[in-house]
Formats: sequence, structure tokens, C-alpha cells
Amino acid sequence: MGKALPVVVGFGGYNAAGRSSSFQSYRRMILESLTETEQEKTLVGLGCLMGLVKRSGDKYSNMEGKSLTAKEVARCYRTAILDGTMVRKIELFNPDKVVEHKKIEISSRDDDEVIFALQKKDLPNHLPDGWAIDELADGRAQIRTKNSTGFLVESYHELMSKAAGQLPTGFRPAEHYNSRFHPRGLQMAILGASDALHSTGLDWKEILDNVRPDEIGVYSSSALSQMTENGFGGLLQSRLRGNRTTAKQLPLGLNTMPADFINAYVLGSVGHTEATTGACATFLYVLQAAVRDIRSGRRRVAIVGNAEAGVTPEISEGFANMGALASDDNLCKLDGTTVPNHRTASRPFAENCGFVLSESTQYLILMDDALAIELGADVFGAIPEVFINADGIKKSVSAPGVGNYISFSKAVAAATRVVGEDSVRNHSFVHAHGSSTPANRRTESTLIDRIAKTFDLYDWPITATKSFVGHSLSAASGDQLMSALGTFRYHIIPGIKTIKEVASDVVQERAIFPLHDFNVSDRKMHIAFINSKGFGGNNATAVVVSPIRLNLMLKSRHREKYDRYIRLRERTRRKAEAYSLRADFAELDVIYRFGEPLIDENEISLTPDGVGIPGFSQDVLFDTSNPWEDM
Repeated sequence: MGKALPVVVGFGGYNAAGRSSSFQSYRRMILESLTETEQEKTLVGLGCLMGLVKRSGDKYSNMEGKSLTAKEVARCYRTAILDGTMVRKIELFNPDKVVEHKKIEISSRDDDEVIFALQKKDLPNHLPDGWAIDELADGRAQIRTKNSTGFLVESYHELMSKAAGQLPTGFRPAEHYNSRFHPRGLQMAILGASDALHSTGLDWKEILDNVRPDEIGVYSSSALSQMTENGFGGLLQSRLRGNRTTAKQLPLGLNTMPADFINAYVLGSVGHTEATTGACATFLYVLQAAVRDIRSGRRRVAIVGNAEAGVTPEISEGFANMGALASDDNLCKLDGTTVPNHRTASRPFAENCGFVLSESTQYLILMDDALAIELGADVFGAIPEVFINADGIKKSVSAPGVGNYISFSKAVAAATRVVGEDSVRNHSFVHAHGSSTPANRRTESTLIDRIAKTFDLYDWPITATKSFVGHSLSAASGDQLMSALGTFRYHIIPGIKTIKEVASDVVQERAIFPLHDFNVSDRKMHIAFINSKGFGGNNATAVVVSPIRLNLMLKSRHREKYDRYIRLRERTRRKAEAYSLRADFAELDVIYRFGEPLIDENEISLTPDGVGIPGFSQDVLFDTSNPWEDM
């Protein structure tokens, strides 16, 4: 039968467009192209997620307790829901008034002393040279000095770029489980992985019982670590801000923590764990690792994804100082206005001025095709190949390079082998990196054109998810992939709707850059190419096979078991739909297993053949063969 085929049996997460499972975030992107019923479903689900309404029996109620029908929710809250999703002005903090400390120096004039008073408890542990202390009666101390004295005075500054892709307004991950002291990125990892697991319609215990413990792998990370207050952000700032560093900030800040949290608190897994990073291409890096291990037979189940909470003042300022972000001033110059349009700040393949920072958590559940058939798992696509290549010698860390030519062309060649020339030529589309920078629009469109010429492709549809949700760094390719799965289901490629026209320096000879939703129901898509270009020369391209083509492959590969599989799949779909209904009411069923009994190490059984672990129905077995033995 050949190598195992990695198939997608579940997917979930959250970004600026909403929840990924059951295609909610995708439906938000193509809202105006949906039927009235689908629009209503999307708006009501987002309304519940955003806390605007909640389920009350067969109806809904708003915050004032007024009873509403679903149709009334969609009508009354449509504007609030649309305004509170996608790219918009930063809400997580005030970008007009970001706290800073201004360094000032106070010195005496001539031989006069500088005299000031402090509470005694506020005196530094080590007094500066030249300070003389006089105790005052009210618990204060008077300081006299003729030396210059430096102070940090609280002040404020404005961010240069005030647009961001944030989770929907009012949706607070911390409120959906006991998230005490967790950085925002880890909160998002817990919620994203839980959403993906529930979306499978399979019970996790059933999956565990059918594989060995070490045949499960978690592949996850964050490119910029956890930079909010409870992670590295607080660790690096606390002393300078006069606060105490906590015991949790360092360990919880590590970029491996998304994988660690999922293993420990979502799955209770003792299997493989891997936290690879590759800048903006990180999602495809962890995806390649999972695909590699499933194809080799080392793993049968993989939880793959990233969580990135990168919308912080420090990260924004860092990218802005590189000239990488779409600043308010430059947006105004492009539009000839005095007020920036934050809603359309991300403009892939148009006249643009930089990318838009965002946050996201995206996870896939992968299985080998034989296990999916055995369990009756629903399949949403297959990922046969992911290619990664570096740029060689670079002029600068952020400059594009040649590596993407290799990864992308290898992906197209691989897809041709898997599904044939006709499917690639007439039934494929591209989710471009589309970062919204001038350099990207020129280099990526040239790349796409040259590959199209090489493989004789015309009218190749190109879209860019960042126009909707911004650039979520490690999770960015996950945002792209979730949207691609939506196209397979709804046969609509989201248009690049934040732009009015494609820039003149974008090569369009063989590609189509739709500015409106592109209906492809007459030429159903069989293949999606997910392309990513990361700082430092981290290039990656993934091949995604549609469920229509995948089911034909499964029927061919598992002919004797396929009828049974179809029967089992109906049960799986019913359970997945039940979760989808609950999730649309914001009943997210977040899995957080903190405080459950630990595995008793004394009960582990060790033999020359393997390891038996309490609570796992199968043992870890040792490979006794010698792969380097002379043939």
C-alpha cells in the first residue's frame, strides 16, 4: 500500500475572524457570499463568542436580559460583530497612550543642595553616592545631595502602527478555564488544541486505545515566546518597573510551552514532543515534522499547530522600527487622508506599506490514513508533503531569497505526482504568504509567475489570508491552511477585499488575484498550496489535497474496509456536529486537566521488550531490529 498518508481528521483554533472549527472563521471571511441561513449562523455564533448574547433555552438573550431569536441577533448585532472582528484598531491596550519611562536628571545649581522626600520604604537598598538621609517624623525620609540624580518618570508614547488582527472583541480566552498566571499565548494554545480535538467527533480515549503511547506526537511552538506580563514580558520588565519577578514568568515564557501545555494539560500524553520554530513559517515547520513522522510510521496521531499572542507594544515597536509594519502615517499617505483606515491596513499585492501584526492559535489533528479508516474519522484533507528551504547568502535578515523557489516548485512537482497534471493545472490554487509589504508583492508574484510558466499553469487563483486577519507570525500558515479547508467545503476562494486594485509591479501574466470572493464551484479545487516566507530565510510550502480527491484515494487504498468506514463516519460526524452546535453557543468545552492524578512511577513496568504505563491500554515497544545490519 506504500507509505502512510497523513490526513486531517480535525482542526480548530481562533483568530481575528473567529473560531476555526466548523469553518466559522472562514465563513466570516466570505460572509457576503454566503446564503442568508449561513450568514445568520455565522453572526449568531460570533455574537455568542463575543459575549454580546448568550443562549437562553431555544432563544438568545442579550446583556440586558432581552429575549431574541437568531434572526434578531443577526440583524441587531451585525454591525457590532463585523466591527469587532478582522483587522481593526488595537483594543488589547491603548495604542495612543502606551506607558513608558522617560529618563531625567536632576542636578543642583551652583553649590545648592537638591532636597526631596520619600517614604522610607521606597528608599533603594543601595543608596546612590552623595545622598544624605534625614529621618522625618511621618515615616518619610528627606534626601539631600549635591550630585546629579537620575530618575525614571512615567510618560506615554503613541505606537506608529495602531492596526492589528486581534481575537474578536469581548472574547477572552482566560474566562473559559482556570487560567491563573497563564500568559495569553498559552491560554490560546489550550483553547485552540481543545477546539481541534472536539472537532474530530472522536473520543480521545478511543484514539489512545488504538495506538501505542509513543505513536502520538505533539508538534507546537511559538516563534516569539510568551511576551505578555505572565511570561517573558514580565520577566524582562519587572525589575525595571519596580515590580517583583515571579517564579512562573521564566518557565511559562519558553517558546516550547504550547507543546508542553498540550501534552500535560490537554492530552496527558507521554508521546513524542517537538517544538520547532522557523520565524513566520513556523506552522509549516511543525507540520513538516508531523508529516515526516506519520509517513515514516513513527507516529500515527499528531497534534500540530501554534499559538502566538504577538500584539504587544514591544513587539509592535520592534517591527515598526524595522520599517516592516503598516504605520498610520504611511497608510494616510497612501490614501491621501489624515485619518488611517485600520480596517484595510493589510493590503497584499496592492500599493502597501507593511504588514499588520496579529494573534492567532491554529491546530490540526493528523492521523495516518489506516487509523482514520479504522476509527471512522471524518477527513478534511490530506497533507502528503511539506518542503522547507533556506535562502543561502543574504543581503539582510528580512530580505526575500531563493529558498522559496525550491520549496514551492518541489511542492508543485509533488502535487503533480500525487493527483496528476490536470488537477494541478486546472483545480489548484495558492494561499500566498501575502505579507502586505512592497518587497513581498514583487518577489512572491514573480516567484508564482515563474513556477506557473515552468508547469504550464494559467489563470492560477491566488489569495492572501493576511488581508483579513493580519500576520500572526508562527500561526500565519495555520490561518492560511484553515481558510484553504474552507474553500474545499464551500468552493469559494476568499477575495483580497482590502484592496481596490493590484499594484502595477505585481506580475499577473499567469495568475489571478481576485478582489472579490471567487466562486470555483464549476472547477472544484483539488489542491491548495500554502506558501510562507519567514525572516532569516525560512521558506516553506505545503501541499494540501481536498477531501474529494482524498476520499477517492482512501477508497482505492482501503477498498475492503471502505464501506465499513463510511458507516462509522456517520457516527463521527454526528458527534462533531453536536460539538459545533455547543461551540456556536460559546460552550467551548475547554480541556484543562490540571490537578488530575499523576502517573505513579512505581507502577511503571519495565521489560527488555518495552514499557508499560498505568492508564494506557497499550505498551511502548522497543524496536529490536538493527537498521545498519549488513544486508
